[in-house]
Amino acid sequence: MARRFDGPKLVIASHNPGKVREIADLLALHGAEVVSAGDLGLPEPVEDGASFRANAAIKANAAAAASGLPALADDSGLAVEALNGEPGIHSARWAGPDKDFGVAMEKVEAALAGARDRRAHFACALALAWPDGHVETFEGAVHGRLAWPPRGDKGFGYDPMFVPDGHEITFGEMAPDDKHAISHRARAFAKLIAACF
Repeated sequence: MARRFDGPKLVIASHNPGKVREIADLLALHGAEVVSAGDLGLPEPVEDGASFRANAAIKANAAAAASGLPALADDSGLAVEALNGEPGIHSARWAGPDKDFGVAMEKVEAALAGARDRRAHFACALALAWPDGHVETFEGAVHGRLAWPPRGDKGFGYDPMFVPDGHEITFGEMAPDDKHAISHRARAFAKLIAACF
């Protein structure tokens, strides 16, 4: 039986404004009062886990310990079939120190070097941690294909080059509510909400 979040305040263990906004939107209906790790001035821990799940737990535990509040962390990224799952857990690192995802998308396209296989998926792991060290984790994924050149200015990260299965537009072109209905993060969130809220 998963531990229930009994609120009211929850730290979103991220310094990424796009990710914080998306998570806050997904939590809005569930009565959690959210504050970001960035707003609290919490340090960013070293993400040296070997999986999305491990890195999410590292971030959630660090934020819960530093804030004394329950903390929710997301670790997510783009896994490209023809690149053996890269950039994967290194998705943010491909954007460099300036977090320039235009550069990251160009790196993905250059690495593909005209490969015919454009299949990819976004993966998300969520970790909800309490100050006593208890952690619950949940995962979700959405499959699709890569478009080039990137299209759209909505979303963040690799969204402008990812077309989810069953759609003709990228996450970057999709209205936020439409993306929230099908995204990897939304699928992980559905599991989190069912278990802990």
